[in-house]
Amino acid sequence: MTTAILVGNIGFGGVLRQRQQHPLRRLGFRTTAAEFFFPAPGRIAPGKQLPGTGRLTLRVSSVASVVETKPRDPVTVDEGLPAKENILACPVCYQRLTLIGPPISVITTKGSSLQCDTCQKTYLGNDTHVELIAASGLKEYTESTSMTTEFFKFPLISYVYERGWRQGFSAVIGFPGPEQEFEMMKEYLQPVLGGNIIDASCGSGQFTRIFAKSGLFSQVIALDYSENMLKECYEFIQKEEGCPKENVSIVQADISRLPFATGSIDAVHAGAAIHCWPSPSAGVAEVSRVLRPGGVFIATTGLALADGGNLLLPLVKPFRASMYQITGSHIFVSDGELEDLCRSCGLIVVKCVRNRRFVMVAARKPT
Repeated sequence: MTTAILVGNIGFGGVLRQRQQHPLRRLGFRTTAAEFFFPAPGRIAPGKQLPGTGRLTLRVSSVASVVETKPRDPVTVDEGLPAKENILACPVCYQRLTLIGPPISVITTKGSSLQCDTCQKTYLGNDTHVELIAASGLKEYTESTSMTTEFFKFPLISYVYERGWRQGFSAVIGFPGPEQEFEMMKEYLQPVLGGNIIDASCGSGQFTRIFAKSGLFSQVIALDYSENMLKECYEFIQKEEGCPKENVSIVQADISRLPFATGSIDAVHAGAAIHCWPSPSAGVAEVSRVLRPGGVFIATTGLALADGGNLLLPLVKPFRASMYQITGSHIFVSDGELEDLCRSCGLIVVKCVRNRRFVMVAARKPT
């Protein structure tokens, strides 16, 4: 998930290095402190095509749906995206933050800090990420979290997530796999290509790296609540060849209290995540708040039942209530529930795709 990057990232103040790179990776820049920027209008010529994009054809059957990709028509980038904007905000009051210290990015996170002039609170960057949660800096107060939230904090779980765990989603649930899922998203992300994208609940950062390497976004923000997941994300980014680290930022944040200004984000992706959120409705409401008009939300998850399992709904619904009380995880039983959730939070559902128990919903913020 990213947001802005200067010469290195969440850049601020300075002159952007002039070097040969994809136009989407050049960010506007001025010497005002604490600002994230997007490519200035005109950086990408009207109608200019981006490589590796085109129309995606989806075919969904009543049993095990098959997602097929065919050569697609070129996608054009909307040149009307904002040129410059400060998007990081205090998770307590949502006022925009002021940078103190060096620019923030995967390259230069350590030693950076962000100041809220309203709350007089400072948020610090460590070796791997910037901590932007309301509980930052607490000394005595502690807060309990759900079993699911605590589960993903364990170093072992963070380590195995991309080393076998996530791959199992394909066999058990029907997830097409990260690369194929990205191909599925492109059609719906087309209106915001060239802007920023948050990889919410990024885990070890599989999609963060895919988004960054695609060259289709000016900034990618990896966001998760688990520090150990973010450490794994950082390590994978460091080892990934061809990943533009200057365009990636890693942020620790609560999905129900996103540290971004209202209407400042072009796209939010939540892959295999929404069922783990303590409150899916609170999370999607926050996504809706931070999206700019026309912004896109893409979410994938696994349903409790495959196609044709509606007869079991009366049995599953009471069971999921008990599971939520015990684990804090929400079990979705139909794609209609996801669509209803998005609409209730002010989003317009564009498409819902099924493949066995896998479901992807694409929605947008009204213009």
